[in-house]
Amino acid sequence: MIEIIALIAGTLTTSAIALIVFAKNWRSITNKMFIGLAVGLVGWSVTNYLSLHTSNAHDTLFWIRWIMFFVVTQNTFFFFLVKVFPDYSSNLFRQKRYVVAAIYSIITACVALSPYLFISFKNGAPQPGPGMALFLPHAVIFSIGGIISLINKYRKAQGLKKTQLQYFLAGTVLLFTLVPVSNFIIPVVFKNHALVAISPLYSIIFSGLIAYAIVAQKLFDIRAAVARSVAYLLILGSMALTYGIFIFGVVNIFFQGPSHEFLRQLLSVILVMPLVLSFQSIKKFFDHITNRLFFKDAYDTQDVLDKLGNIAVSEIDLYKILKDTRNVLSQALKSTFIEFVLFRNDKPYVEAHTHKTIPENVLALSPHVKEQHQDLLIVDELNAQNPLHELFISVEGALSLRLKTKEQLVGYIIFGYKKSGDTYSSQDKKLLLIVANELAVAVQNALRFEEIEDFNLTLQAKVDEATRKLRRVNEKLKILDETKDDFISMASHQLRTPLTSIKGYTSMVLEGDAGTLNETQRKLLGQAFFSSQRMVYLIADLLNVSRLRTGKFIILAAPTNLAEVVEQEVGQLIETAHAKQLTFTYQKPEDFPDLMLDETKIRQVIMNFADNSIYYTPAGGHIDVKLIDKPSTIELRVEDDGIGVPKNEHHHLFTKFYRAGNARKARPDGTGLGLFMAKKVVLAQGGSIIFESQEGKGSTFGFIFSKSKLKVTKPPVKAVPSPARETVKV
Repeated sequence: MIEIIALIAGTLTTSAIALIVFAKNWRSITNKMFIGLAVGLVGWSVTNYLSLHTSNAHDTLFWIRWIMFFVVTQNTFFFFLVKVFPDYSSNLFRQKRYVVAAIYSIITACVALSPYLFISFKNGAPQPGPGMALFLPHAVIFSIGGIISLINKYRKAQGLKKTQLQYFLAGTVLLFTLVPVSNFIIPVVFKNHALVAISPLYSIIFSGLIAYAIVAQKLFDIRAAVARSVAYLLILGSMALTYGIFIFGVVNIFFQGPSHEFLRQLLSVILVMPLVLSFQSIKKFFDHITNRLFFKDAYDTQDVLDKLGNIAVSEIDLYKILKDTRNVLSQALKSTFIEFVLFRNDKPYVEAHTHKTIPENVLALSPHVKEQHQDLLIVDELNAQNPLHELFISVEGALSLRLKTKEQLVGYIIFGYKKSGDTYSSQDKKLLLIVANELAVAVQNALRFEEIEDFNLTLQAKVDEATRKLRRVNEKLKILDETKDDFISMASHQLRTPLTSIKGYTSMVLEGDAGTLNETQRKLLGQAFFSSQRMVYLIADLLNVSRLRTGKFIILAAPTNLAEVVEQEVGQLIETAHAKQLTFTYQKPEDFPDLMLDETKIRQVIMNFADNSIYYTPAGGHIDVKLIDKPSTIELRVEDDGIGVPKNEHHHLFTKFYRAGNARKARPDGTGLGLFMAKKVVLAQGGSIIFESQEGKGSTFGFIFSKSKLKVTKPPVKAVPSPARETVKV
């Protein structure tokens, strides 16, 4: 008798919980794993009973194999349930190891039903076969592995999750301790099957603990599950009753006897069709009844969102936004109170209009509410040691919704418990999370509008006065700018003539026109020639700046061998680089195409990039000049490991007269025109600038030109070497 009671109790209890979970959300991966576990428990209980009530060894062996099949099933689903609970992950089987685990389980389940696990049943016990080598590791891995994972999750969990896992873990320890002992170890070792009969009671303990977690710890939304279950039972019951009345009350009365058997079957099939076609109508009817029964405070989420959306769009007055929002949410959620804690200048203040005693309590909470870092805080899920837990309990708060835009924290909404005493459902939480962002923007806009209104009277006058001052200053700046440009143009023209003479005579002396020079004289004159050349480039930059303003800056393109131009310009700097103990390299390409370029101006660009690298690279550093011929473009890169450019100054670097802060310290005499003009020259010829830099690690300057844009249409003109040209060693 006890066997039947245990079997019925265990089977019905586990099946009832599985039905509730199925009705809740059969698409959820967590629910699917739980249902699979429930099927394994029920199947295991039933086959245990049948194995003990057979008349021959063959039948006993048959049911024992099915017992092993359901053991594999429940171990497998238990393992996967632990992996997804309570995080509700839907990506479990995208990981290869879990796919392999599932395949391993399927194979083991098939082996359990075959003669390979238990060969025969002799002397009151099943005789194990080679399949045990597959079954035993599966049992250990999936049961012990699942328990270890559950323990690890329990240790890391907090609040409500820890409580949920506590009941899950307690049921698991009991189930996986008692079952192996009573159903496997004792029958196999001691040949005693007395405890197998009461094994369904173990599933009652396990299912009972989960049921407590469902009802008391909100593991699932029990009310929705019960409502759907009742609806399904009513649907099935009404359809079965209707079908039974017609079949047994009409057909069997009028068409009795063996001769009417075919006609009775035909009418039975025909009468089923109206029931099938009316299923949706019947379902809608009973859903409506159960909703009214179980969800008296139900609301339409979309309707609430539409109302709140209209408030956010149509209102700009803060008081009215908060009042209307509170009314809509109060009507939907039936909260005891809803209060707003907003922030002005990062300081909280309470906007309360409903409850007389709440504002004082919420005001005490408001300085601490900023410690909430999640969008929706549920007080029941907070650890008792959390300071916020006691504060929320003191104001009788159940939820706190954070209002935050991308720019700033706007405030929080504090919700009291529901008037009905129910907890906030998943529908309520989803609604609030959807509302939060839109409401935060609306409140932020209203706060800004208030600020604008406060300053509106004085703002216009201040703007007008500032505008008048700005116009006067701009006029003065324009005059100063024109005067400066005129001075630069005049000074540049006046300086260019004597510099040309100095450079020319120095070049003649270097070439031996004034007699033979010793090494020291040649070195000193070479430095003088290089300095005069730099001065010429500086003057050219100043003149080009003036020409840019007057619209006289033009590009005189001609066929140019850029490889030789680079070699010549680098050659002028090699001694300077060596003097600073720098490694200065340039690998001249063997075969490089001629391009239509303004040779004079492109020389200035190359010289500027290389000269800057020398000045801003400490002793012992490296400078590498690369000229790269690509299929559709050519590219010049001057790479160094010097002081680099601070990241926050990158966007200013190519503007007129601008120099980075660390560059001004390293070289106070710079003008800030070199890079400005380099960019203008490159862009004017259809190219683009290369610039990469990291402070303290070096920089890369250069340019890129498209070959198609600079294709030579005339015979090339060979570049003229500079007087101080030297061979660059790589």
